[in-house]
Amino acid sequence: MATVDPKIEKEISVEEKLFALYDLQKVVSKIDEIKTLRGELPLEVQDLEDEIMGLTTRIEHFEREIGEYTSMIASKKISIEESRIKIARYQEQQNNVRNNREHENLEKEIEYQNLEIELCEKHIREYKALKETKTEEQ
Repeated sequence: MATVDPKIEKEISVEEKLFALYDLQKVVSKIDEIKTLRGELPLEVQDLEDEIMGLTTRIEHFEREIGEYTSMIASKKISIEESRIKIARYQEQQNNVRNNREHENLEKEIEYQNLEIELCEKHIREYKALKETKTEEQ
């Protein structure tokens, strides 16, 4: 520390020294407060970045599930079309049956395909409901 002339030091009163010390303490307290705020800020930023990553992952998961439901719906629609084609073919074959047994077998196949269509339509409704739920959650 620099040496101070003893005459100048005696000229500063105790009261002035106390005020200077008080001002110095206020400055040090303000510096400590800034350091504390600065110290917590990176943690808050990291927490927000982690939250953003979590939400991004969640959105990606929802979008993937929605895509899966969309592809399942498309698959069921294709199955419905295939069943309708089979029904038309079986009905055409019914016109050319030779005996009652062939007719009954074709009737059962038509009934089975109609049940397949109903089941596919039910699955489509379920997938649409799940897709809508996921879209709302997003």
